[in-house]
Amino acid sequence: MSDASRPSTRAGKSTTFTTDVPARLDRLPWSTWHWRILIGLGTVWILDGLEVTVVGNVAGRLSEPDSGLDITAAQVTGPGAALYVAGACIGALFFAWLTDRFGRRKLFMVTLAVYLAGTALTALSVEAWMFFLFRFVTGLGIGGEYAAINSAIDELMPARYRGRVDLAVNGTYWAGAAGGALLSVPMLNTGLFPADIGWRLTFALGVVLGLVILLVRRHVPESPRWLYLHGRGEEAERLVAGVEEKLVAEGTHGPGGRPELPEPEGEVTIDRSKSAGLGTIARAVVRDYPRRSVLGLSLFIGQAFLYNAITFGFASILETFYDVPSGRTGYYFAVIAVGNLLGPLLLGPLFDSLGRRVMITSTYVGSGLALFGTAWLFGAGHLNASTLTACWCVVLFLASTGASSAYLTVSEIFPMEARASAIALFYAVGTAAGGIAGPLVFSDLTKSGDVGDTVLAFCIGAGLMVAAGVVAGFLAVNAERRSLEDIAPPLTSADERG
Repeated sequence: MSDASRPSTRAGKSTTFTTDVPARLDRLPWSTWHWRILIGLGTVWILDGLEVTVVGNVAGRLSEPDSGLDITAAQVTGPGAALYVAGACIGALFFAWLTDRFGRRKLFMVTLAVYLAGTALTALSVEAWMFFLFRFVTGLGIGGEYAAINSAIDELMPARYRGRVDLAVNGTYWAGAAGGALLSVPMLNTGLFPADIGWRLTFALGVVLGLVILLVRRHVPESPRWLYLHGRGEEAERLVAGVEEKLVAEGTHGPGGRPELPEPEGEVTIDRSKSAGLGTIARAVVRDYPRRSVLGLSLFIGQAFLYNAITFGFASILETFYDVPSGRTGYYFAVIAVGNLLGPLLLGPLFDSLGRRVMITSTYVGSGLALFGTAWLFGAGHLNASTLTACWCVVLFLASTGASSAYLTVSEIFPMEARASAIALFYAVGTAAGGIAGPLVFSDLTKSGDVGDTVLAFCIGAGLMVAAGVVAGFLAVNAERRSLEDIAPPLTSADERG
């Protein structure tokens, strides 16, 4: 009997069943099936990058008298950005609970729809309060995406590729950032579009991209790991068996070029009598894995403050200190966005070879030290718009890799039943600290026109990033090439000793 037709789920005692579905997923070779999942799920980070970058780059235009909105640039990058992040935090927590309860697939369709509604309404805003409200709604959708998408991707990817794939997916945020930066240049050109129309079209194009992703995402399956934990073992079996049959039919994967897949190694036994309610999940995160909780919180706070120290005030710094016109800041942002994108793509494979501890620590500490150096050069007056952008490229090449590894870390070090909730919890708490407080603090510092204030903003972000890297050096989990069930057994797994 071939692997593709062999039954994988069997009943044990009255309340237990044993399955090798996770092992079968982990031993699959890379295929077009995995690529389809990546395209359908991973592209959402392009939308987030587009959203954040567009707002930063159109802030100057929105504050102009003929923009159609009575709003200041500081309100856009301050309260506006904070409300977007607040929505993302609330959306992450709410939709994560629904994701763990009702499945990954249902929720990553719902959250994308919420994003589309918020972005479309933002483009139609005619009052400042409307802009703030619809930015909050957009954040709700994006926050929900974080939990649902990271959970699904890590549960569907083979263990030996999980690190590089997760980092690459999270790094695509910066493909959207680069696109948003370049897109803002022609859209803010009043020779092409009226001042009150160009910024609206920029948001509208985000809706178009989201609709394309929605069409692709319809073909992404539910996580087989979620299915077997929720009493749908036969459905999980059929899904995995179907993938195996396609891979066997497509080519040769076994030893000696034979078309058989390698034998799966390992099984997991689930006890249906065990409960994994909110109380159990909370105890697992706080009581059973306290060191991992400290690690996740540290990583999220560090990267949130570093990025808020730079990105939310990026256009303002260029305009204030180097007299860069508001319509040209997009070019500079596109350059640092490329540096951000290359970091996870080029360094991601090292997370699966050198390991999580070495790479997380080095990227966090390295980016923090590089930002300290940039702050000193800026404060001493040694930089211009181009050299400051070059320094930021170095900082963010490392920082984007570290920030992406924060999502990877919390999505793989907690039990299956708590995965989406854990991602949402640490994202919400860390981002609330750095992503809500950050814009409110840094927008004032970078808009003041005082060099010392901007240097202080850089040093706050750099210091927290280095501190998070030190924590990772002591607490990071060696999760490379290990199955998710080995890193953190399901809360409902049976006690074999019993």
